[in-house]
Order: sequence, then C-alpha cells, then structure tokens
Amino acid sequence: MIKASYEIIQPANGQSFLFRKFDRSAFDAPYHFHPEYELTYIIEGTGKRYVGSHMGNFTSGDLVLLGPNLPHCWKLEQGEQSQTFGSAIVVQFDGAFLGDDFFNKNELQHIKKLFQKSSSGICFKSGTQSAVDKNLETLSKEKNNFRMLIGLLEILQKLASTNEYVLLDQNMVIAERTLAEQERINPVYAYLVENFRKQVSLDVAAGIANMTTNAFCKYFKKITRKTFMETIIEYRINYAIQQLVQTDKPISDISFESGFGDVSHFYKMFKQKMHISPLNYRKKFMRSLDEEAIIGVA
Repeated sequence: MIKASYEIIQPANGQSFLFRKFDRSAFDAPYHFHPEYELTYIIEGTGKRYVGSHMGNFTSGDLVLLGPNLPHCWKLEQGEQSQTFGSAIVVQFDGAFLGDDFFNKNELQHIKKLFQKSSSGICFKSGTQSAVDKNLETLSKEKNNFRMLIGLLEILQKLASTNEYVLLDQNMVIAERTLAEQERINPVYAYLVENFRKQVSLDVAAGIANMTTNAFCKYFKKITRKTFMETIIEYRINYAIQQLVQTDKPISDISFESGFGDVSHFYKMFKQKMHISPLNYRKKFMRSLDEEAIIGVA
C-alpha cells in the first residue's frame, strides 16, 4: 500500500545542508515529506508537480521552495520516445542549520518571512528563476563548503526579495494541519497521487486513514473543504488539461488516460469545471498560440 514516505536527510562531508544534482531517477521518488526545507530547481524535464493538495505542471526552469513536512513529488511526463529525460538540483536544510536564532536576526528578517510563506510551497516565476539558476549551477560545481554556504544565503536573500511568486497549496490544506492530522491525511494524498489515473477506491482510502467510509468522507471534507470525489475529479481534469495542450492525442484517449472510464462523463465534468468543452479548450489554446506567434513576428 502506497503511503507518503518519510525521508531521512543526512548531509555529508561535514556540511550543515545537503546540495545534490539528480538525473531522472529523482523523479521516481514517491510522494514524500521531511522536516527540512527544500529548494528544487528543474534543469530539464516536464511533467506534474504535487505539493500538499496542489497539482500543477512543471517545465525546465521550475523553481520551488518547500517548507518542513510539506509532502511533495515531481513526476516526469512520459514522452513519445521510450526514454524521458530529466534532471534537477535539490538543496535541503534544517531551519536551524545555522543555529536556533540565526534567522531571527534583523538582517535576515526577509528570509525568515520567506520561510514562513514556504509552508504552502512557493513557485517562483521566470524572472526570479533566471536570476537564481546560474547561482545554483555554480554551487553545484563548488567544492568549498564556506563558499557553498555563502552562496546558499545569497540565493535565499534573492528569493526573499522578490514578489514574482505564487503559493502552491493556497488553501493550506496540509500546512494548517496538526502533525497527527498530517500523518493521517498525507498517506491519503499519496494514494491519490499514485492512483488517480486508475481506479480509486473510497474503501481503500478510508482504510489508509484507518476510518470507516462514512467517518472518512466527513473527515476529508472537513480537512480539505472538498469531497473525496471532487478531489479525484480535480486531479483528473488537471491532468487532462496538460494532455490537451501538450499533445495531439484524441479526446477519447485523454479521457481514459486521465482516469475517466466514460468519455461522456469526462465531457460533462470538464465542462462543469472549465465552462468549456475539452475540444474547444484545445482550439482556444491553439488560437492563443497562433496570436502570440503573429505578435512576435510583428
């Protein structure tokens, strides 16, 4: 049974934080969490990013800061070719890795506020991404621990000084939960992340939470402010949108690949949420690309 796994992070070589460069194997990691902060920069790859209750697209250049115990994973989109490429830089550090009171100092108040916001997950926009990516690439090659530490603080200060970001889990479904509640709800989200494109069972989800189905439905709605089925539909529609705009697959194929067993039901749910049919959504998106291309040429 799939659960949100707890990851134990051990910095090496006497460092107070962990700095790693991954190939595509990093994207095979399950939905997991850890008490450390995490800054993830996607060098190469496209797919789906799962942070707390949030599900969104990622592409090369994606830059996200996660707060402690916020469950997450990145899943590469399988391309037409048998091999899918992906690589990332990941920095993980404890909130007190420089001492309990270090970030309480007045000079570091902006970074402290950044940490507070990261409890929902922060995705930085392209301007900030381009300002930081070279720093991260440089640090990935740095051998001197002191320079790495200074470089990390400089990156955090840049991130703390920008307004170019969006909060991912905006309803703070996970962040506002007690540790006991997180331990109960995180495995349920892990089950959804890994299975929403297949057959999802209410009984299995309730069993993961160690509750009866009736008690689970009430609990899930109380915690997430959505029903269990609404959450499944939201995940499936979100995935379908990505397929509509990034592939030329037939609507029926996208329907089944997104977890809908019936095409007519997919059309109904999609139109109910997006106020437009899947086919017209794709056409509208393609028209907007054509208009942008014309403007670019002009």
